[in-house]
Amino acid sequence: MSDDNDLPATPPSPLAARRRPQMVDIARLAGVSVATVSRALNGHPEISASTRERISELARSLNYTVNAGAKNLRTKGNRTVAVVVPRDPAAPQPISDPFLLAMIGRLADALTSRGYDMLLSRTPADQIAALHASGTAVGIVQLGQWHDSGSLEAAARAGVPLVVWGAPLPDIGYCCVGCDNREGGHLATAHLLAEGRRHIAFIGDLSTPEPAERWQGYRQALAEQGLTPAPALHLTETTDLAHTRSTVQAMLDSGTPVDGIVCCSDILAIAAMAAVRAHGLRVPEDVAVTGYDDISWASHAEPPLTTVRQPIEPAADALVAALMEQAAGQPTASVVLPVELVVRRSSTG
Repeated sequence: MSDDNDLPATPPSPLAARRRPQMVDIARLAGVSVATVSRALNGHPEISASTRERISELARSLNYTVNAGAKNLRTKGNRTVAVVVPRDPAAPQPISDPFLLAMIGRLADALTSRGYDMLLSRTPADQIAALHASGTAVGIVQLGQWHDSGSLEAAARAGVPLVVWGAPLPDIGYCCVGCDNREGGHLATAHLLAEGRRHIAFIGDLSTPEPAERWQGYRQALAEQGLTPAPALHLTETTDLAHTRSTVQAMLDSGTPVDGIVCCSDILAIAAMAAVRAHGLRVPEDVAVTGYDDISWASHAEPPLTTVRQPIEPAADALVAALMEQAAGQPTASVVLPVELVVRRSSTG
């Protein structure tokens, strides 16, 4: 069988700088058929060693890589979904975070029930499109938008099946599944107000979408009682528990009146309660505290933590269902799920 071995190699053209090179480009430059290029790059025994080397050298010079995604689609071989917890230096989020672990576990169950494997990744948002283009994953579930919605927009425009856990932002071009964060902030704050608290602190990073919406609910509940949030009562925190304890301690040391704290996660609330007790105050008698998420720790905290429950199982199921619709070429709309206030002893007693 002829493998076009007598044809001379042709130097690479500047096309690689203009667009991603294709197999047809290598075939044209080598003066062989696309089928010969395909067989050579896949090590087919009918292609001579000299031809394989010549075509491989052209591929390297063009920075050509085999599109495993396209190959897997042709062979129906890829059944892997990437679940991404992005690395964001501005808002570090460890995978060991209890809420993330619970969500990841439920996503694994939902994907397994549909015959898919799960790849857990810490890929930055601006690189998630490569997970799909390389064929590593047929779709992406990203847990959180953080500070890089632009990269998510770009991935969606590139046709990457992508669903994001988080609040649907105005005019975004990608699908989100999230909870009603504004209502969650309102529920927690209104509850503390109903308990007679009037100096209520808020702990959360307003530079990220979900805490920013919870802040709006917090402000709304205060405004309904004719109150405005005091600047000294807003503490910007993410997941650094030691820092949370020290900043709550500093707020208490400053003499700022505080009789309630609304926290944007349960682990922040647990750290805040520890700081309150270290200051010689009681929870909830002196300072009532609410969390957010209703992780498994919340009911076992001392005292048990009042919190806003996010429905993890319905959320994970909705994320996977939306991704499957996208992978099948169907349009998907963002989903907002309801939240529920779970009252325990940290806020009433």
